[in-house]
Amino acid sequence: MKRTRADAEAGNRTISRRAAVLGGLQLAFVGGLAARMNFLQVDQADQFRLLAEDNRIKDSLIPPARGEVFDRNGVQLAKNVPSYRIIVKREDIGDVDEALERLGRVVRLDPDDLERAMIEMKRSAPFHPITVAENVSWEDISRVSVNAPALPGVTPEVGLSRIYPLGSDFAHVLGYVGPVSDYDLEQMEAPDQLLLIPRFQIGKVGIEAKQEDRLRGKAGVKREEVNATGRVMRELDRREGRPGADIQLTIDANLQNYVQARLGQESASAVVMDCETGDLVAIASAPSFDPNLFVRGISVANYKELTENIYRPLASKTVQGVYPPGSTFKMMTALAALEEGMAQPDETVYCPGYLEVADRRFHCWKRGGHGYVDLQNSLKQSCDVYYYDLALKVGIEKISAMAQRFGLGVRHDVPMSAISQGLTPTKDWKRRVHGQEWVIGDTVNASIGQGYMLASPLQLAVMTARIATGRNVTPRLVKSVDGIEEPSGAGESMGLNENNLRKMRRAMYDVVNDRRGTGYGSRIITEGMRMAGKSGTSQVRNITAAERARGVVNNNDLPWERRDHALFVSFAPVENPKYAVSVIVEHGGGGSSAAAPIARDVTLQALYGGPPPLDAYPSKDRGRIKAQQEELQAVRPLADLGGSDQA
Repeated sequence: MKRTRADAEAGNRTISRRAAVLGGLQLAFVGGLAARMNFLQVDQADQFRLLAEDNRIKDSLIPPARGEVFDRNGVQLAKNVPSYRIIVKREDIGDVDEALERLGRVVRLDPDDLERAMIEMKRSAPFHPITVAENVSWEDISRVSVNAPALPGVTPEVGLSRIYPLGSDFAHVLGYVGPVSDYDLEQMEAPDQLLLIPRFQIGKVGIEAKQEDRLRGKAGVKREEVNATGRVMRELDRREGRPGADIQLTIDANLQNYVQARLGQESASAVVMDCETGDLVAIASAPSFDPNLFVRGISVANYKELTENIYRPLASKTVQGVYPPGSTFKMMTALAALEEGMAQPDETVYCPGYLEVADRRFHCWKRGGHGYVDLQNSLKQSCDVYYYDLALKVGIEKISAMAQRFGLGVRHDVPMSAISQGLTPTKDWKRRVHGQEWVIGDTVNASIGQGYMLASPLQLAVMTARIATGRNVTPRLVKSVDGIEEPSGAGESMGLNENNLRKMRRAMYDVVNDRRGTGYGSRIITEGMRMAGKSGTSQVRNITAAERARGVVNNNDLPWERRDHALFVSFAPVENPKYAVSVIVEHGGGGSSAAAPIARDVTLQALYGGPPPLDAYPSKDRGRIKAQQEELQAVRPLADLGGSDQA
């Protein structure tokens, strides 16, 4: 059939319409695509760039260097040292058991460390580094590096670890650090993210714990590129954090070292306080322990040995221990009566060896009695009956109030762990705590520091410093933080009658320097350095009639843990008090025989800034003291620290 021109034109028109429609559709598609691309790439560019960054960039914390601790002269007490460790990544080591077996043939692996590492591996991502050995030697690191081809996924690293150069001397003051535990985290409302880093170490007790916020510092941040599974591809940026603050203590390391050695293996404690500033220049508990054991991970055997020792080496007895203060408390009873005008220094009381109160005899330590005694002689000879009589006049409320003014029954603000408040009892306290009414016998017992009355060695040192100065001296343990001085503990006047305080000081002088004084055997004979003090014996229990019938008649006949505590407080020099000292020897017996000699030796060491000359001692004691000094010097490996480790 012959196609006409009209038919051809009609066909062309159809093709043109189709082309136009197709072209229009193509144009619309391209236009829509361009608009969408413009929307995504221009209008939404910032949003999508942020999403991409969030998926690609990971911020990680960089642990800061922990602040270091120094004594008052710059001797380093707690420092950071390089610590080598070995880490593994589960995704790179293949079979875990086989890989650890290979590693164990190269270096010795502690079973406890391996057990902790296995637990961490199970709850961590495969690419997360896990520590399998800490505090390894450089030789171990070298062996791992040499055997690297056979140990895929095993990497040696270097970090910082805590060390205490003076070991046991400062264990109860500094405490120690250890890995963050679940218990630690539970005690915090909003834990610092640093604490979530595996095995990150924080202070557990002592200065390390109480000054944790200052010592820890602020974390740095490193920005890393990670892939879709979270594996680090490369480090993009790093901002270093702020190291922890360095802390300078008020303690003199040489004096602390001497005091610790002088206490030896006794269950005892001693505090030396600067009367002018309140600085604690020594605060020692014995026996002590090596805090480095806890940093490295103490063994079960070592920990058991410490916890089962009846002398309680882990306890900081200077602040945690509270004891009946015994006759060291008599100054409080006397001052309460004097300040209330209920007694005069020259008034006498007759002591026949006991006082009858409410159909009960309260005995004096001297069974035959002291006869007529005034204030000065009562304190010098430690007559109990004199203070029984004062207590009946003044009452427990005023006695306890005076004791609190002198720092007893007060929890002093020093950064050490488990500080005890002690106890200055009142009628309301007994009613509230024991559900019983106060009786007159309670007051009689309290007057000589027995019964419910309790005080710590730190509190007794504060009491003595306040008697010596008449000021509200408060204890200070931190001298400066990053070079900025902390407030002094000098304190203002207590507002007491100065004549009454002079009477106390004069009587305490006679305790040590008068031939009839209970502390005469521990006197200092150097003019200008003489000591004033007061001995005390803190009764743990009464010897029963049945025990007396069996021949148990004195303290030494009893088992150690049932013997009386020995106490002594002192200050020196008398004319211008520089140091106040308190010493407690647990179950040591008499304060004059067990605690006073320690207090005298410690006081002389503090006054002379080192071993005192033998002529500071009575001539009859010099041979014994010389032998003692030589013996102590031999067991003091850290003596005469000087400035070699100063900051």
